[in-house]
Amino acid sequence: MTAPGGHRHAYGPTGTGSVVLELGGDTGALIIHTGPDLHGTEIEISPAGRGGVPRTHAAVRERRARDRTFHSAVYPDLPAAVYTVWWDERTPAGSIRVTGGAVAEFVWPTSARAGPR
Repeated sequence: MTAPGGHRHAYGPTGTGSVVLELGGDTGALIIHTGPDLHGTEIEISPAGRGGVPRTHAAVRERRARDRTFHSAVYPDLPAAVYTVWWDERTPAGSIRVTGGAVAEFVWPTSARAGPR
C-alpha cells in the first residue's frame, strides 16, 4: 500500500453496476471501505504468511449507488485465503479471510496497527 502519502491517481466516480464480480468455487472478492481522503490511493494486499509477496493493488475510487456515495477499493477474482492488507510498504493494517463464493469486507483503520485484526 502506498497510503497515506503514496501514489495517487485521479479517477472519476464509478457508477452503479460498473464492477462485475465472478464468485464461486474457490474464488471470492474483497472490498476495502475507506474515507474520501484516500480517493485515488492504491492499497496493496498479499496472501498472509508469505512475507508480503506477491502483492496486488487496487485504487480507492468514489462509488455511487442509489442515493449515496462511498469510497472503496475492489479486488475481484481472489483465490480463497487469508490476506494481509498493507498500511504502507512494511506495516500491515490488518488481515481478512476471503472465502470462495463470497465478498469479504474490510474497513480501513484510522491509524496503522501492526499484526492481524
